[in-house]
Amino acid sequence: MKTILTFLIVLYSINFFGQTTISGNVTDRKGKIITGANVFIEGAYDGATTDAEGNFTFTTMEKGLQTVVITYLSFETFRMPVTIETYQPQTIKLRESVNTLDAVVISAGTFKAGDNSKVSALKPLDIVTTAGAAGDIIGALQTLPGAQIVGESGRLFVRGGESDETQTYVDGIRVAQPYGATANNLPTRGRFSPFLFSGMTFSTGGYSAEFGDALSSVLLLNTTNEADQEESHLSFMTVGLGASNTQKWKKSSLTFNTSYINLEPYQKVIKQDVDWIKPYQSLSGETVFRRNFENGLFKFYAAFDYATFNLNQKDVNSATPINVDTKNNNFYLNSSYKGNFGLGWSIQTGISFGFGQNKIGLDVNDLNNRENASHLKLKLTKKFSDRINLTFGGDYFITDFDETYKDQNFGDFTYGYRNNIGAVFAETDIFFSKKLAAKLGVRAMNSDLLDKSVADPRISLAYKTSKNGQVSLAYGDFHQNPKQDYLKFYSDFNYEKTSHYILNYLYANNRKTLRAEVFFKDYSDLVKYNGSMPLFNSQYNNNGYGYAKGLDVFWRDSRSIKNMDYWVSYSFIDSKRDYKNYEAKVTPNFVANHTLSVVGKYWVEDWKSQISVTNSFATGRPYDNPNETAFMNGKTKNYNSLSMSWAYLLSQQKILYFSVSNVLGNDNVFGYQYANSPDLAGQFQRQAITQPADRFFFIGFFWTISQDKSKNQLENL
Repeated sequence: MKTILTFLIVLYSINFFGQTTISGNVTDRKGKIITGANVFIEGAYDGATTDAEGNFTFTTMEKGLQTVVITYLSFETFRMPVTIETYQPQTIKLRESVNTLDAVVISAGTFKAGDNSKVSALKPLDIVTTAGAAGDIIGALQTLPGAQIVGESGRLFVRGGESDETQTYVDGIRVAQPYGATANNLPTRGRFSPFLFSGMTFSTGGYSAEFGDALSSVLLLNTTNEADQEESHLSFMTVGLGASNTQKWKKSSLTFNTSYINLEPYQKVIKQDVDWIKPYQSLSGETVFRRNFENGLFKFYAAFDYATFNLNQKDVNSATPINVDTKNNNFYLNSSYKGNFGLGWSIQTGISFGFGQNKIGLDVNDLNNRENASHLKLKLTKKFSDRINLTFGGDYFITDFDETYKDQNFGDFTYGYRNNIGAVFAETDIFFSKKLAAKLGVRAMNSDLLDKSVADPRISLAYKTSKNGQVSLAYGDFHQNPKQDYLKFYSDFNYEKTSHYILNYLYANNRKTLRAEVFFKDYSDLVKYNGSMPLFNSQYNNNGYGYAKGLDVFWRDSRSIKNMDYWVSYSFIDSKRDYKNYEAKVTPNFVANHTLSVVGKYWVEDWKSQISVTNSFATGRPYDNPNETAFMNGKTKNYNSLSMSWAYLLSQQKILYFSVSNVLGNDNVFGYQYANSPDLAGQFQRQAITQPADRFFFIGFFWTISQDKSKNQLENL
């Protein structure tokens, strides 16, 4: 008995004296006690949880150099190397994690850092359910602040910039020809169907160093990463037919759609203000193939579009209308890969090719042009920690354009250009805390056609002012090659330049968003030329300059009223430029000082219907009246258009859809064309640039065939 007792005492003494006590206190950086944090030795079972005072204590048999780990929700994991035998109690301060939903985001313009849903972005659902947009991506974007309503163009004009100052990207790869074929003063549409895209981000300025050669904006379109199920969609419309199909396998999927548009039957019923000989017809299609790998995703996207139309256009300078006979071919494809490798590394790479061809008959004359454009891209990202990551990479753009004008009286004129642009960029995201973040970047570009190089710094800051509110600041320089209308005749240019200064406030809480932004853009080195239009014998220079400043406000609420989602956009802009063939520094003819859009969507349960209403308003735009002494002194009347749509669920997978644009039939005027010379009374005659029709009516039947027999296109209408 004495022997056993002695053995137990010795064993207890060995265990007791062989153990070391690990203790301390855990707080946040401000000294606030953290209760319930887990404290343990990495690779061992020894540990404890902090008590109500933030204290912890436990014993361990481990020896030598070990790692003490502390974890707590919404805080960064803390690791501390210690020597067990010499450990002393201490207070440990944890840092808040920046990878949380309530962390700050950089929201001045559009940036990669942070949660993209807190930025002014539209989903495919928003595109096709916006009354008046007619399923056009650009039409829906014109209801957002910063975008101008330029009804005679249909293109995207942003914050005092022309449409060519905005670049479009699909899965990070540039699209050189984003718009469909059209004639002078007739609106066009974007080439892409919104149904293949999972997200669309619209930047109104101050964008990332990853993108360049754009003075005003970038539009980022991301195709869907994964198909939900195998399904088909059929569309029967007053303007044509459409079909799509998705096939899904274990690691890959394939989606395609095709559509045939013919406006002739519609225009025989609905009177047009355009003398169509052969109304617009087109055949188009798109496809996306996706393949998942262990550490990445490969996508292949392709789209084609063939369009043709013929019309007689009135011209104030011609006694008889000018016949315009157009045939357009367009093809675009890109392949991209995005994945992870190594420790904290990711890669995004891709290549695109675009082909555009126009054959245009102008009475007895012909204008034919062709463009081949390619883009190669490589982007690498290294994540050093939750707080710091570095992105760097490069782009290479190849553009080959040629044009021939065959004049019945003066012969043939052939001109064009080839331009290779190389660019490199580097950018770092730094999260100092959940409340403060920064993005610092630079982009360098070289154009072999201009034989010049330039570097653009970009910087953004964001600070969280409250639980749901924050402010952001952004500054950046942006350079761009002169547009195609000039480069095809002349190449001894400098880059056109603008600097962006942006102050943004963002409030987002419980499906309510308020975004207010003031901005200033300083333009320099803009292209000027003499004569009524740019020609091969015009005199060109880079002496143009100007500015744009203003306020954008966006409010969206999808919670306050049951079954209703609405947003209100307001833009004020003061912009003046001396460029092109302008006589003075004035407001350009595409700028309206005030723009207001109200969009509402309401689901009526008893009717099984979704009703959408959009009202767009803009003050008058300036135009030059040669009958007056002052340059660009005229102003059109205000623009206003009320549009409505109604989607009715006939059965679970069948929908009947109605829409009317410009319900009230307002006679909106976008400007005037004046005669080149005065009449006998000394007055310059004019004709108004107006809408092709007072209203646009649309009726469609949409049928979905899916595996679950429940999915339909209601969310897309």
